Amino acid sequence: MTKLIITCAITGAEVTKVMNPAVPYTIEELQEAAFGACEAGASIIHLHAREDDGSPTQNSNRYKKIIKAIQEKCPDVIIQVSTGGALGMSRQERLSPLELDPEMATLDCGTLNFGGDEIFINTENDIIHFATAMNQKNVKYELECFDKGHVDMALRLYRKGFIKAPLHFSFVLGVTGGMTGEARDFMFMKDSISEGATYSVAGIGKYEFSLAELSIKHGGHVRVGLEDNIYIEKGKLASSNRELVEKAVEIAKSYGREIASPNEARDILKMRK
Repeated sequence: MTKLIITCAITGAEVTKVMNPAVPYTIEELQEAAFGACEAGASIIHLHAREDDGSPTQNSNRYKKIIKAIQEKCPDVIIQVSTGGALGMSRQERLSPLELDPEMATLDCGTLNFGGDEIFINTENDIIHFATAMNQKNVKYELECFDKGHVDMALRLYRKGFIKAPLHFSFVLGVTGGMTGEARDFMFMKDSISEGATYSVAGIGKYEFSLAELSIKHGGHVRVGLEDNIYIEKGKLASSNRELVEKAVEIAKSYGREIASPNEARDILKMRK
């Protein structure tokens, strides 16, 4: 079976130190979080930028400093910048990290009701705009899909030529307003993508490790990290991103899945330029 690519989402835009003191904000904290995750087996760092007070930012200068710090300790790791940003940000704000010519970035494939009055807006024209910008810079995109309709949107834009192969999907399951993270949801999403596409699964909250196990079992890849889940087990806060990656590695070992290095991940995802 293909080696397992582990992505670690080390901070996100919404989770706070009030929820779990281990959530990193500062450049030094983000550097250490990434280093621990990489040492444990992560080959991709999914990166949101935070200011020292924890507020989310898409400022390219802040991203530049964080990326430089991470690469000092993890020179081979794939850094996947977020173009999701935070709620209410404009297209221009969300795309700011592309100024740095990143190796990989997220491409959100649909709008989502996050609860209450919060709406994460990704119109068809937004998706086309973001994909076009990434294509121009030869940035590998991860197609983030919170629902089956997002997969359908991505495939439709692929057929129209806006989204380019090879396709790599990320099923983000368990978010309010999106699909839940039951086994049936995972199977539905997995069976909906095109032949030859790769996929990873990010289970939110209680779904993190049950979905990780399903993806590992079926030959997919996984995302873990404090952005998605602050607990290592029910009622017990995770001490670090490293601990969450280590748990994913243990699950992989039980299924005989070897862990991909960053360069092996590049080969699996056909990222070589």
